[in-house]
Amino acid sequence: MSGKRALRPKAAQNETRAPMVADRNTAEKTFETTDLSTPAALSRVHAEPAKWAVFLDIDGTLLDLAPTPESIVVPETLPGDLHRLSGFLGGALALVSGRALEYVDRLFEPYRFSVAGLHGAEMRGPDGVLIHAHASPHFARVKAELQKRVALMPGVVFEDKGAAVAAHFRLAPQCEAELGQIMHDIAEKAGPQWALQLGKFVYELRPAGASKGDAIERFMQDAPFAGRLPLALGDDLTDETMFAVVNARGGHSVRVGRPNASTCAVSTIESPAHVRERIAALFAP
Repeated sequence: MSGKRALRPKAAQNETRAPMVADRNTAEKTFETTDLSTPAALSRVHAEPAKWAVFLDIDGTLLDLAPTPESIVVPETLPGDLHRLSGFLGGALALVSGRALEYVDRLFEPYRFSVAGLHGAEMRGPDGVLIHAHASPHFARVKAELQKRVALMPGVVFEDKGAAVAAHFRLAPQCEAELGQIMHDIAEKAGPQWALQLGKFVYELRPAGASKGDAIERFMQDAPFAGRLPLALGDDLTDETMFAVVNARGGHSVRVGRPNASTCAVSTIESPAHVRERIAALFAP
C-alpha cells in the first residue's frame, strides 16, 4: 500500500453508562463551518504557538474510520507532521483517544506524544510518567464471556483493549439492537467500575470515572500545557466532554464531520483528510 501503513486494533467511541444513557445535546445549533486555514483555529495556533495547547482525537479525526479495527490506515507523512506540530508548540500537543496508550504509540512510531488513552483512564505526559489502567481478574472473565457471545454474531468484531473491551458492528448494523442487549448484560456483570459507552458502530466497556474532558483538565495543570488556551478536535460523543472543557477554558472546539450534528463544539471541519491537510499546510514551504 503505497504511502500508507496498515495497522491493527481500532477504537474511538461514544459515551454513556450502564444502563446506557446517551450523553447527547439534543438541541439543534448553528455551526460555523471552519476552514482550519486563516483566519480560524489552526492559523491562530500558527500565529501564536506559545498561547495554545492542541488536543487531538485519533479515529475519525486524524485517521479515516475503517470497516474493521485492524484495517485502520495511518498516512505515511502524518506522524512526522504531528511531531513538527508538537515541536512548534513546545510540546503542548496531546493525543486523546479511546485506544490503549501502547497502541497509540504503535500508530505513530517512531514518535511518542503526550497521550490520554482509553478515554482518559490511562495517560502519559511530556515527562514520560505513565498512569496505567488495570483490568481485574473478574473483568477478564467478563471479557471472555463477551468474546464467546459475539463470536456467534457474524460481522461483529471483538476488540480487547486490556482495561476496556469493545464490540464493533459496522459490518453488521442489523445486530445493533441484539448486541446492545448483550452489552447491557455484560456491563451489569462487570460492575460499577466499568461504564458502557456507545460510539460509531461500536459498544464499549471502559473504566468508569474517566473521560476525555477530565484528561484535558489534568493535562492543563502542568507544563507545557498550563496557562495556554486549549484547541480540541474530535468527531464523536466521547469528544463532547473534551469540547465542554475547552469551551469553558475560553479555547476553541472543532467537530470533525457533518456541520448539522448536535454538539457543543463551536465549529466544524469536513473530514479527517481536511484535518491532515491543514496540519501539513502549517509547515509547507
